[in-house]
Amino acid sequence: MKQKENLAKKRALITGVGGQDGSYLAEHLLENNYEVGGIIRRHSVAENQDSRIKNVSRKMSTFYGDVSDIPSLIRIFKEFNPDEIYNLAAMSHVRISYDVPAYTIQTNGMGVLNLLEVYRTMCPEAKFYQASSSEMFGNSVDEDGIQRLTTPMKPVSPYGCAKLLGFNLVRHYRHAYGLHACNGILFNHESPRRGTNFVTNKVVKGAVDIKKGSQENLVLGNLDSYRDWGHSKDYVKAINKIASHHIADDWIVATGETRSVRNLCEIVFEKLDMNYEDYVVQDPKFMRPEELKYLKGDSSKVREILKWKPDYTFGTMIDEMIDKWMNHSD
Repeated sequence: MKQKENLAKKRALITGVGGQDGSYLAEHLLENNYEVGGIIRRHSVAENQDSRIKNVSRKMSTFYGDVSDIPSLIRIFKEFNPDEIYNLAAMSHVRISYDVPAYTIQTNGMGVLNLLEVYRTMCPEAKFYQASSSEMFGNSVDEDGIQRLTTPMKPVSPYGCAKLLGFNLVRHYRHAYGLHACNGILFNHESPRRGTNFVTNKVVKGAVDIKKGSQENLVLGNLDSYRDWGHSKDYVKAINKIASHHIADDWIVATGETRSVRNLCEIVFEKLDMNYEDYVVQDPKFMRPEELKYLKGDSSKVREILKWKPDYTFGTMIDEMIDKWMNHSD
């Protein structure tokens, strides 16, 4: 009887399962009775490969592979035979994409093409989700200060350009081959699992370390860029709703609220009874060659049609991140 129940489960394959979003998505799908497979890219430090999924690794299947390595994708698709495919694999750091532009395009653009081709030829009845990004908009914004699906996309980084290539490939494959391939344009989303080289967790960890006396100041880049920040745990629920919806389409997931990095610093340091101005310094090396100034997304479509709404507020997200580092021991 148990074997029959397992056969009835939907099989979801997640690329980038070891990342922030991949780990939360794996947990969410397992809680909803999916059979989950995850593709892990080998790191030279083994602990970095699966540290975020250790609590669920025994409940899922993991495979070594890479979106740039087509033979590995063919092997994994043949073995796992997914019903749903979630492509979360990426060179995910926008600032670093300027340092490794070719690698970024290869992974975030051509990697999507590789996946789509394997998907199209091996399991075309499956549903495909592509993790698109608000960085595709660049500094393009509607007159009311909001980015929508109709807002022109003019990326200002190699990361944004590569994501736009992937976005357009998914739309093309959907229309050309009748595939259930969809894009989720996710605005910035954070969590305690976010890497400390990303500004939100860099600010939170830095502030906590200053509070503990183990750090003297916090060095940042542009304090006046504005972002629409939500929680990854909320956003992966939207990802699952988007992929599962009976119509393949493009969607925006966002809070509709925007704050500057300066405001982020002010809030985090204030929660720790400190003034950020006493500790935060700027260094040009953390500035982008071309800055993305402002992001604020219109998520009305995903809220109205898919009935998605976030559980976290900006404040509760920051509280959770602070708690993580306050209770962290080096």
